[in-house]
Amino acid sequence: MEVSILSVIGGVFKLSNLLIAAGGVLTGIIFGGLPGFTAAMGVAILLPLTFGMDPATGLILLGSLFAGAMYGGSIAAILINTPGTPSAAATVLDGYPMCKKGLAGEALRESVFASFLGGIFGVTVLLLFAPPLARISLMFGPPEYFLLALFGMTIIATISEKAIFKGLMAGVFGMFVGTIGMDPLLGIPRFTMGIPNLLDGVELVPAMIGLFSIPETMEMIRRHVHPEEDLRETMCADLRNIKIGFPKLGHIIKFIPIYIRSSIIGTIVGILPGAGGSIASFMAYNETKRASKHPEQFGTGIPEGVAAAESANNAMSAGAMIPMLTLGVPGDSVAAIMMGGLMVHGLQPGAELFARNANVVYTFIIALYLANVFMLLYGTFFAPYFTLVTKTPRHYLAAAVILLTVMGSYALQGSMFDVYVMLAFGGIGYLMKCYGFSVIPTVLGIILGPLAENSLNTMIAISHGQNLLLFIITRPISLVLLCLTLLSVAFPFYRRIKESRMKLAH
Repeated sequence: MEVSILSVIGGVFKLSNLLIAAGGVLTGIIFGGLPGFTAAMGVAILLPLTFGMDPATGLILLGSLFAGAMYGGSIAAILINTPGTPSAAATVLDGYPMCKKGLAGEALRESVFASFLGGIFGVTVLLLFAPPLARISLMFGPPEYFLLALFGMTIIATISEKAIFKGLMAGVFGMFVGTIGMDPLLGIPRFTMGIPNLLDGVELVPAMIGLFSIPETMEMIRRHVHPEEDLRETMCADLRNIKIGFPKLGHIIKFIPIYIRSSIIGTIVGILPGAGGSIASFMAYNETKRASKHPEQFGTGIPEGVAAAESANNAMSAGAMIPMLTLGVPGDSVAAIMMGGLMVHGLQPGAELFARNANVVYTFIIALYLANVFMLLYGTFFAPYFTLVTKTPRHYLAAAVILLTVMGSYALQGSMFDVYVMLAFGGIGYLMKCYGFSVIPTVLGIILGPLAENSLNTMIAISHGQNLLLFIITRPISLVLLCLTLLSVAFPFYRRIKESRMKLAH
């Protein structure tokens, strides 16, 4: 399918899409600025709203919300010493000390401008590199897709580094959920417990809404019942006296190496499945500190620390969409939810997406530039006032979230069974949270498990009894994916051994 530039431009600047992008960024900033709310939670709750939209418009809403939430977390991090999202944890290191010094305006200015540049950089990489990667995916057969699914599952080792066994258990549970329904080979029901609604398997969207939203809602309710455990800080600055504005040209030129280096790190980390914004921001912060002439000042309240962290985590958000759109392997939890949205609209990630729905994809990507412009404008003129949302009583927020999750789950197919699925997985997600299990491996298992199973069945059929390992290593792309999978599994163990040796040395 040829891409029509006029059609793409017309789609981007369509009034409804402009309003959706502006509203998505605003909603994302609010979700990001609320401690306990995350980008994944916001995207999961609003995903059902996209079902009645044009596919491009729905993607613009989710992508804009993602971008806004990645920036929004820095506002709470700077003003109340509480990162609104995990990705803003590194921003606290210098952002809050700057606020205590009376430099809240400078910190917020650095945050929004670095977020803008990081976001623009990441979207540009997405625009330039996604199509070639999609063409490479045309060379994928069943062995490649099987190994790609396994490579995606190695995310579990990265995100569960401190509790790998629990991560593996959560991933196996997700893969089990993915097997519910009709057996693809034998055509008989599996694990349906006689429930007709489960013959087609567990619906991905209600399950994700429950896993990501209900546990956080339950945590809000718990903190309302036990207010002494509420760790929210008071603001370190008077909002009426904060002025942000745009940075001076000399400041931008001086910080260009930080912006570029951190954006590159953020984009690469985003492409790597499972790394996420918090890893990107801490890596960029560390590299900026190492390259600095005054590393001892980091952590005392300097704008370089804020610039590094925010450039990286906003570049990461676009980077995470590259493997999701081209290979069908989500780069992080938000990309996994967005991938569910693609599938609901009948859009299959990979080369077919760029071949048959090129206008939709490019309209979405170009609209992300506008989303970052809206983010810059919001952050420049209204950033301090977004933190006032944190004063909203938690029980009101919890009630609103529960209402949205129920309505969203029901809207999927007009079935109360989807609401029951959402509530069931919400309960499971809360128990997992209580006992230290991450829900991300479960989501990955639900998404990638069926892909691995179907690809393995087909691979066995076409190998004609040949040794499967020999069949894999004789295919160049399969061999590369096998090596990457082994390295991805080994790296967390290597890092743990290295840290143990360093502790013994000290």
